[in-house]
Amino acid sequence: MSSRRARVAVVGSYGAGLTMRLPRVPVAGETIAGGEFSSGHGGKGSNQAVGAARLGADVTFLTAIGADSMGDSARQLWEEEGVDASATVTIEDAATMVGMILVEPSGENRIVIATGALNHLSSEHVTSFRRHLVDADIAVVSLEIPLRTALTALRTAREAGTRTLFNPAPAQSLPESAWQHIDVLTPNRTEAAILLGHDPDAHESAADLAAQLHAKGVGTVVITLGQDGALVHDAVGQRTIPAVVPHAVIDTTGAGDSFTAALAVALAEGQSIDAATQFAARAGAHTVSIPEVIPALPRRDDLNTPERRPDDAAAQPSHAADRA
Repeated sequence: MSSRRARVAVVGSYGAGLTMRLPRVPVAGETIAGGEFSSGHGGKGSNQAVGAARLGADVTFLTAIGADSMGDSARQLWEEEGVDASATVTIEDAATMVGMILVEPSGENRIVIATGALNHLSSEHVTSFRRHLVDADIAVVSLEIPLRTALTALRTAREAGTRTLFNPAPAQSLPESAWQHIDVLTPNRTEAAILLGHDPDAHESAADLAAQLHAKGVGTVVITLGQDGALVHDAVGQRTIPAVVPHAVIDTTGAGDSFTAALAVALAEGQSIDAATQFAARAGAHTVSIPEVIPALPRRDDLNTPERRPDDAAAQPSHAADRA
């Protein structure tokens, strides 16, 4: 492995996360008391950029924010975390994205998003970001931004010879021309079905879904399976990477982004896909054990503790790699 720092380019979203912790989710028309409110930074792209920087990568980030206090706060975050967001676009007549997150005592979450400025992130902005994609060891692209913009980023990076990692959340169907530009694809089981245009409630096996996605032209498919680990499908074949069990499941918000960031950094450093997936599983398991997103994204030293496996007597099941 090279001693040079990994270079990761991220194209994706930023949004302010407004979190309400509830004793339970209310039914329609019901008001309940006892909630606890907090606000913080979010957006899949920003989470992935900060996560990669904390793990030691040089990170460049393209997104769109509003000319508002939330956008100003975002730029302060990236400066503090060492993320180069100089190419990020400020949209004067749109608000920064906001996500409302409802968290139950079990740690399960429900998220509603108003995308705002992200609707204006365009393929032309990707063209302006091209040199960062060219210089990167890996380009990470996720959704919450216009699909055309995400696909332009994948194509631009791939045509420049940069490895691409696509985190397809929230999932939607892709045009057939997109698959050839994806080197590594990281859906959960539901997202994998949606990508293929299948019914996500049909309970297709992860193995079948991964095989179909690989047949589309994707180099490597990593389907995250929560407490069952992750299924890797590439030219070598299929194998399962065991789960890492967290010490506690407090909040699953952001765990998928932590997994993606760690996978990207490990691959950019030259690790094999299996080793990188194991590293990513450790990152996801760390993240679910701490409330909120940014405080939960690990640094390298946080991942040096011994791993726990699902067959440990005191183990708790983890959904660490199966959540956005």
